[in-house]
This record gives sequence, C-alpha cells and structure tokens, in this order.
Amino acid sequence: MQATIPRQVITGAVVPHSAVVSAVLVVGFALLTAAAAQVAIPLGFTPVPITGQTFAVLLAGAALGSTHGAASQLLYVALGAVGLPFFAEGTGGWSVVAGATGGYLVGFVVAAWVIGYLAEHKQDRNVVGAVSTFLTGSVIIYAVGVPWLYFAVDAIETGDQAIAAGLLPFIAGDVTKVGLAALVLPTAWRAVDRVRR
Repeated sequence: MQATIPRQVITGAVVPHSAVVSAVLVVGFALLTAAAAQVAIPLGFTPVPITGQTFAVLLAGAALGSTHGAASQLLYVALGAVGLPFFAEGTGGWSVVAGATGGYLVGFVVAAWVIGYLAEHKQDRNVVGAVSTFLTGSVIIYAVGVPWLYFAVDAIETGDQAIAAGLLPFIAGDVTKVGLAALVLPTAWRAVDRVRR
C-alpha cells in the first residue's frame, strides 16, 4: 500500500502528507462505514436492508483514492468478519460475510478502488464526472451483490427474483446517495481551489 494518500484526491490535497495521517484516514473511513451500516431499514421481502453504507463507500473511494479507499473497506469487512458489530443492524461474524449480503461487502472493496482510481484521474472535480464516477461504483456493488444473493439464498430461484430482492428496492436511495456525493466532492474541490488561490 502507498504510504500516503495521493495528492490528486481531496484528503491528500488538504491534510498533512504522512503515513500516520493516511492510516488514521483509512481507519476513520472504515468506522464511518460501520456507523453508516447502523442506519438500517429492514425490508420484509428480502434479507438485504436499506442502509447508509453505500454512501460511505462512495466517499471513501473519492476521498482516499484507489489503494486507501479499498483498504478502508477491506478493513471494515475484516473487522466485521471477526465479530465486531459493524455490519447492518449491529451484526458481525464470518457468517454475515459468507451469507446473503456478503457480495455487497465484497463489492464495497472493489467499488472503493474503482471510485478512487477515477478520483485520482480528476473525475470527481465536477458534478457530471462525479455522478458518472459514483454511478460506476454503485453498479459494481450490485454487480457483485445481486449474483451472490442469488447463489446464497435458496428461496431466490431466478435471476429476476434476485434483482427484485437485491437491486430494485434500492435504486431510489442509491440515486439520492450518488447525487449527494456528486455535490459534496466538487464543492469541496472548489473550496480547496479558492484557498489555494
């Protein structure tokens, strides 16, 4: 892992450039994801709840870059896997990672890396680029999570059922999260640019 957060991403542009600060930010975003997981709304027809996790994942990738963003989510998954109550609704343990929602957790790591890579290439500097970046990350999460759900849950017997249980109920919320993240990052960059000038 790189010792420091890349200067092309927002945290690298505004915080001291050191390995210690980078480690603190990785841990901080892992804990932010854990906190966001506790904002959970269970849905009776699917084992996948509505949570705030994906918003934290979007921010982690964009704020930390590819390597550190993915590391923050890998740390989040690892801490939950060893039993800390970091997953949705205060759950934890390897059974959650291996269970119905495990694919989304794996998707968080991949999505944070891709979002971070795009942010390192300045795709988060304006609203259009940020929307595209965060939508890409969201698609990755579902591209891993929905097939995993299909194979992990015996009651889900078709691809259509997996999409109905693992994607469709979350589209409106994720569009909102993408929109919020796409406003936050360009706004933060404009503030940084003003300070630099």
